[in-house]
Amino acid sequence: MKVAVITTVFRPLSHAHVILENFLEPYLFNGRKIVPDQKIVSMYVDQFPKRDMAREVAKKYGIRIYPTIGEALCRGKRRLDVDAVLLIGEHGRYSFNRFRQKRYPRKQFFDQVAAVMRSSGRSVPMFIDKHLNYRWDWAQQMMETAKELKIPLMAGSSVPLAQRRPPLELPKGAAIAEAVSIHGGGIEVYGFHAFELLQSLVESRRGGETGIVSVEALSGEKLWKGDWSQSLARAAMAAEFGRPPKSLKRVPGEKENPSAGVIVRYADGLKATMLIVGKSDMRWNFACRLKGERKPRATSYYVGPWDNRNLFKALAHAIQHHFRTAQAPYPVERTLLTTGLTEAFMRAQKISGPLLTPHLEFSYKPRNFKAMREMGATWKILTEDIPQPKGLDTFVG
Repeated sequence: MKVAVITTVFRPLSHAHVILENFLEPYLFNGRKIVPDQKIVSMYVDQFPKRDMAREVAKKYGIRIYPTIGEALCRGKRRLDVDAVLLIGEHGRYSFNRFRQKRYPRKQFFDQVAAVMRSSGRSVPMFIDKHLNYRWDWAQQMMETAKELKIPLMAGSSVPLAQRRPPLELPKGAAIAEAVSIHGGGIEVYGFHAFELLQSLVESRRGGETGIVSVEALSGEKLWKGDWSQSLARAAMAAEFGRPPKSLKRVPGEKENPSAGVIVRYADGLKATMLIVGKSDMRWNFACRLKGERKPRATSYYVGPWDNRNLFKALAHAIQHHFRTAQAPYPVERTLLTTGLTEAFMRAQKISGPLLTPHLEFSYKPRNFKAMREMGATWKILTEDIPQPKGLDTFVG
């Protein structure tokens, strides 16, 4: 199976690095050595920084870097000549808009890919890393084009596929009264992951997904006086540390991060909160309360050794499944919703009070993606005391 890679940049620890190393070399998934059955045959790279890896990797693995996206897809022929497209529009030097969203060219890249598929009369599976776009209208257009051309599309975050500690499996059709998702990183760049984590758990609630009616961004003292459950947040943090923290405002041993969060209200009455707590890029915590239960259900997502790098083993495994079967393991509509939610959060910070989101009031059917999740067996082989490689990861135990 021939795969074309379209990426903004390929430097050490960029998303291109940590995803593609699991296509170019065997990797571990749930304790098993997986030998990729898909071959990267072409690349388009938008930017080449001083620490560029693209040229060296391309030379080593016999991959040709093309000057345009169309040429990378057609490989010297008149029509599409690959079986799948991996689009990684993350990292690199791009400008910001007035809402402090980075203007990654994901739609521009997607449009060029779609144009080749349209002219070739053939569509192949595609994966888009992270949220679809920083603009809702563009994300919606991308979805409409994918449906028109019948492109099997997958997108989203690596975080929902990480190991849950302690293990947490919500009952199918659970009646969720309230939920909290917590991270410790940047507002947009990590906020999106926290929204995907949240959505991946609440989308299977009783009655199904109903969409989002409003978001309210809170910061400073307004956050701590807001209408959300601090007890749930403490339960989520207790899943990480083994006991509730003395304060949610600052985590001992970590630099102070400005207090920020957002209250998300769904059409069926569910209330959820996304919080930034502490200053740790590896913090991914969740808690919820089911109706009729007093004790919260909570978990912390363990990313494995080497910071967040090994999150991408499970994601690469899921992408390869998608390419092989032309069936995404979870619906792309989840990422469409979190794309709109991320944009709404960034906009809501500019106003006082709730921001209404009628465009996010849509439903979709979730899928059971447990087979794509890392359950922890890998971390018995790839342990914390194994040094992180500077180049591609070749460790498989």
